[in-house]
Amino acid sequence: MFSFNQMLTHHSITGCPMRIGDMLGSGTISGKEASERGSLLEQNRNSKTVIKLEGGEQRVFLEDGDEVTITGVCIGEDGSRVGFGECTGKIIPAVKI
Repeated sequence: MFSFNQMLTHHSITGCPMRIGDMLGSGTISGKEASERGSLLEQNRNSKTVIKLEGGEQRVFLEDGDEVTITGVCIGEDGSRVGFGECTGKIIPAVKI
C-alpha cells in the first residue's frame, strides 16, 4: 500500500504533471459477499474465476477496446451523499516500439 504522497511522486517523477481530473487510487473496499467485491481482480479471484459479460462473452482481464466506467458514492448515516459522478476511460493498445 502506498501513501498519497508516494502515489503523487510515482505519477509525477517522470515529468507527468497532475492535471484537473486526474485521480489517484488507494485500493478497494470490499465486502464479504461476491457482489460486494471492489476490483476486477477481487471479482474474479485473481483471474481464477471467469467473469461473464452481457452477450455471453467471458473474461478474466480487460482487453484493448474495453470501456470502463467507475462511479463512487458514500452515504452517511443521516442519508447525506458525497461522490464523484462517473469517470470513463477506454483501454487502447500499447504503443509498438
